[in-house]
Amino acid sequence: MAELSTLARPYAKAAFDYAKEQNVINPWEDFLSVASSIVSDEDYVSLLSNPAISAKQKAAVLIDVHNAQAATPASEALVNFTIQLSEQNRLALLPEVLTHYSKLKSNELKQIDAYVTSAYPLTSEQRQTLQEKLAISTGSIVILHEAVDPDLLGGATVKVGDKFTDGSVRGKLKQLKTQLTA
Repeated sequence: MAELSTLARPYAKAAFDYAKEQNVINPWEDFLSVASSIVSDEDYVSLLSNPAISAKQKAAVLIDVHNAQAATPASEALVNFTIQLSEQNRLALLPEVLTHYSKLKSNELKQIDAYVTSAYPLTSEQRQTLQEKLAISTGSIVILHEAVDPDLLGGATVKVGDKFTDGSVRGKLKQLKTQLTA
């Protein structure tokens, strides 16, 4: 897996640098997302492994399927990028390219993902307060990903990067039990 990541990184960097220069960061990310799902499809995987099909044909099929699924067709630059990947026999790297591209985008835009799990759905006021506090503490734009877990009993857990904060009632009860039995 680390090898795929290493191979994908320069393609993601080149794609991101171009997209940033041309001010098309989001359309490129959208293309990479759709293309990643296409190359992960069983039928397309068998097409990729077929030596009788040329690199340009594999790229053309990917572009055609993308254009049929996406809201906007692939630009000439995206077509050229796809052909280049195909000629290098690297189309299967697209999911990894997407992962690295998204990280580059988040870093560029100073965005972070915060994963919040609460016992009950957050109100819009709670959501806004949490986003503001996290933005102040991280110095970044915070994108909240919410989940509900009634087993928490109350409160919430928050994961930002490698930091995890457990403010749930269940977490506090576990902590209290640990202190009482120690």
